Amino acid sequence: MKILAVQNRMGIGDTVIFLPFIKALSERFNSPVSLLVKKSSKADQYLYQTNYIDQIFFLERDKKDNNRHVGFLGSLNLIKDIKKHNFDKIFIFNSSLRFNLIAKFSKIPKIYQYPLFQKKEQHITNAPRNFLKDRLKLEVRNDPEIQIDETLVLNSIQKFQISKNDTNILLGVGGSGPTKRIPANTFLNVIKKISEIKKCKFFLATGQDPEEQVILKKILDSRFNNICKPLDNLSIKEILPIIKNCNLSICNDSSFSHLSAALGVKTITLMADTPLIYGSYSSKMFSIIPDGEETVTHNTLGKEKINSQKIFEKFIQIID
Repeated sequence: MKILAVQNRMGIGDTVIFLPFIKALSERFNSPVSLLVKKSSKADQYLYQTNYIDQIFFLERDKKDNNRHVGFLGSLNLIKDIKKHNFDKIFIFNSSLRFNLIAKFSKIPKIYQYPLFQKKEQHITNAPRNFLKDRLKLEVRNDPEIQIDETLVLNSIQKFQISKNDTNILLGVGGSGPTKRIPANTFLNVIKKISEIKKCKFFLATGQDPEEQVILKKILDSRFNNICKPLDNLSIKEILPIIKNCNLSICNDSSFSHLSAALGVKTITLMADTPLIYGSYSSKMFSIIPDGEETVTHNTLGKEKINSQKIFEKFIQIID
């Protein structure tokens, strides 16, 4: 049985959120599932060892160099690319008529898709859950799961000097947008509070964006430099085994919060300016929202109101 799943949302988090539904399909049909995703999902860097995933194909439709699948000719190219794999079934996690036609012209016998022309306000988790329940009578309630070889996890202990005598904590200090990036001082207060009661080491996960680097530099220039290890020069693939060795993660709404929780690490998510579901869909996630707010969504703009004491109290609750 050869199965293709289409998930064309933008980022890492969107792809991770869909993993329980992909795994459910794999278990139902007793076959790994291939994915068609956007390059920005970076799925090849964190799903390459996950046993319910088969091949990963990238939808080349960005505005830079990957234009193979853009426009009418791009649709023909995509049909050609899909058709040669002889898929038996396709699951399209969107309402696009374009993908429906591409699936038909790719001669895939069984096509399952969200209802056409109903894209508006589709819930990130309820829509795929209802889709599989309606079409296959599948009840999906599991957390996302990313698998990684234990040898890589053990090798990273020596390579990055990870001591099991320490409380090892991932700090996801980056973020895909400026309104999601909690100020460095908030993280410094958390580091101070935790290091006063625990022998610990902090692994700082962020990207190369200049604003993210400012936050990283401020933390590394502090008096806590000796217990902080920057990871900004490593790939996601290299960072995964480090995360797996951590006792806990504290992350902005970023790719690292999603990856951490999917690796089975309890993750405190700092939700400043994104719908709360993105930091609470997994049982491994424990969300902190801005002071004075009852929930959080786009334009909450609450990064200055994330309380370091609440993060610390949540850390104590989880770690104990």
